Amino acid sequence: MAAVPSVVAVARSATHSFSKPTVSSVDLVEGVGVDGDAHSGATVQHLHQLRKDPDRVNLRQVHLIHAELLDELARDGFEVAPGQLGENITTRGVNLLRMPVGTRLAVGEAVVTITGLRNPCRQIDDFRPGLLKRVLRRGADGEVERLAGVMAIVSQGGTVRPGDPIDVELPPQPHQRLSPI
Repeated sequence: MAAVPSVVAVARSATHSFSKPTVSSVDLVEGVGVDGDAHSGATVQHLHQLRKDPDRVNLRQVHLIHAELLDELARDGFEVAPGQLGENITTRGVNLLRMPVGTRLAVGEAVVTITGLRNPCRQIDDFRPGLLKRVLRRGADGEVERLAGVMAIVSQGGTVRPGDPIDVELPPQPHQRLSPI
């Protein structure tokens, strides 16, 4: 039986630290992101992207990772807890990586819209040596697989807590595959 889509954990950090501490709840602000998180803002806040184009619209307001990835990493010998890969929301029972661009997730009181894939960087190996190869690899078809979650914008603000259900609303056809942002 498949897991009921739900929130496992929520996290935020006021600094641009790699990992984010888990908290009992986060408040999502429409068009901005996670209240109190260093990556929230209407314009890009990711330090690398900020240097390139500080006026660019922030399509990376909320980072979501599926707990199933953490389970897989643990089986491979990498103990990684929710929030340690920098995500704001850890989910279970939602195949985030297979969702098309524009998928809306009703999460707790909030709604986020998926904008693209997180493009994992070398900081992951700084956190746990060898981990980058587990979350950025080539599939059987030779295509690069990015497994480190998805990025989203806040379409409706509200509070999100562990245990909150997640409802998925796909965008109209034709669907656009996720790509790194």
